Amino acid sequence: MQNDLIDAFDEYFEIVNADSPELLKEVFHLRYTVLCIEARAPGFKAAHYSDEMETDEYDYRSHHILLKHRPSNTFIGCARLILSDPSSPENLFPVERYAQIDPAQIDTSKLPRQNVAEISRFLLLGKYSRRREERRRSPDWLNDEQRTQDNNRRRFPHPMLAITVGIIRSCIQHNITYWLSVMEPALNRLLYIYSLQLDPVGPLIDYHGPRRPYFADIRNVLERMRKDNPQVWELITDQGKIQATPLDTALNLRIATEPGK
Repeated sequence: MQNDLIDAFDEYFEIVNADSPELLKEVFHLRYTVLCIEARAPGFKAAHYSDEMETDEYDYRSHHILLKHRPSNTFIGCARLILSDPSSPENLFPVERYAQIDPAQIDTSKLPRQNVAEISRFLLLGKYSRRREERRRSPDWLNDEQRTQDNNRRRFPHPMLAITVGIIRSCIQHNITYWLSVMEPALNRLLYIYSLQLDPVGPLIDYHGPRRPYFADIRNVLERMRKDNPQVWELITDQGKIQATPLDTALNLRIATEPGK
């Protein structure tokens, strides 16, 4: 059966692994543009980045991806997976350092560090990240010619979903099972639309703006998506060809979930 979501993704987007110095420069400059020039989060001052590259201490242990908009041949978004420190696996992830994780919901010390990644720098250029209610006529990432095509044709719902395709495929590539993140609740609500939400595991904190710590088991996310959002599941897993490892109960982790929060 044809999946229009996959067709739209293939037409408009490409996930690029930033695995060269040139591509990493694209990542860091895009982050500079979003965080420093567009000022999409407090605490990032352009004057602190004379080379127009936003980097930090976690980049050396991260896997970076870029989102390319095919029609314009430009990079419009990025994300990174902060991996466990290869030289010192016990080193903390940012969420463990800066957030207040409730141990009654998740004990991160029980997680196998080599199978954990923190989702970070999940960013889109401003003109592509407008909320759904602000772009009812047509998305900004469609050019004028595409906007005039048959209005009944299904369009890709949001570029953030396209970035998530790259995040999940990268997790499977790196044998990542568990996600950590510190993000705005609004972003998690957007992910909830596609059954991609993470579970809140602590209170709001002031960390480049109001954010909460989140956790998820990627295998549970994919299983939920398969049941509740099969077209998105087919897109992310390449119609089931890409799969996470089978579920296990060895860690006996406790998660108190709040759907949609």
